Amino acid sequence: MLPQGPTVRPHPPAGASEPLERLPIPLRRMRPALGTWVTIEAAGPAGEAAIERAFGAIGEVGERLHPEREGSDLRRLSEARPGEFVPIHPMTFAVLEFAKYLFALSGGVFDPCLPARPGRLSDLELGYAPHGRRFGRCRAPLLVDCGGIAKGYAIDRAVGVLRAAGCGSGLVNAGGDLRLFGDSPQTILLRRADGRCEPIELQDGAVAVSERASERAPPGHRGYYRSGTAQVEGRRFAAVRAAEAMTADALTKCVLLCQPEAAHTIVRVLGGRVLA
Repeated sequence: MLPQGPTVRPHPPAGASEPLERLPIPLRRMRPALGTWVTIEAAGPAGEAAIERAFGAIGEVGERLHPEREGSDLRRLSEARPGEFVPIHPMTFAVLEFAKYLFALSGGVFDPCLPARPGRLSDLELGYAPHGRRFGRCRAPLLVDCGGIAKGYAIDRAVGVLRAAGCGSGLVNAGGDLRLFGDSPQTILLRRADGRCEPIELQDGAVAVSERASERAPPGHRGYYRSGTAQVEGRRFAAVRAAEAMTADALTKCVLLCQPEAAHTIVRVLGGRVLA
């Protein structure tokens, strides 16, 4: 069975300024990472080396933001005593800061803290130590699983690496989250919950899909939880377009969990677009 989520079918390069035989040929590599299969495609003078560095960036995010891996920032936060200062990497800080922003924007509905511990994301304090170092401090026991937004952040980091290496176009696709960059539009085949594929044109942006209780979810996936409110009925699947993969993934969770009016506001504030 094909994995749920977006796949890509490129357009012919319209109005190319060079003959087709001179256009850079994109390289594509696929590897297991982030609990799924990750595909990276890039066209540029250092394509192979750039792809290797992009996979390295993805691996680093996975190590820092894995909720259970020994030595990861999230595990160290979960093992810390309440009130203890825990040094964290700038990448971890960026993802947690974004999660806290969405927590506030959604009125606490978007909350990657698992119910096995009493704390919520509002109990996590983030700050700067001397010399620009970052820290996290839990006011209550927390178990944070950044899940899809960490995956989206890893995709964004990989795209940044590819661009910095001089790649003019490419994509990173990781199990439901996809980001394209470059000047040429491509057709995204959006695989819905019922298996149907819908073609959507995308250029220099990201698409993410999420489905509640999906059989295709990777092992260990625990999703997002919220406390004290009833689940929104009727929404089982969401697909959102945004400029960056982390934003797109986070917005799918808001569409699934928030009341429709609140979800609409959050999507508008973050510059996204609901596709399904």
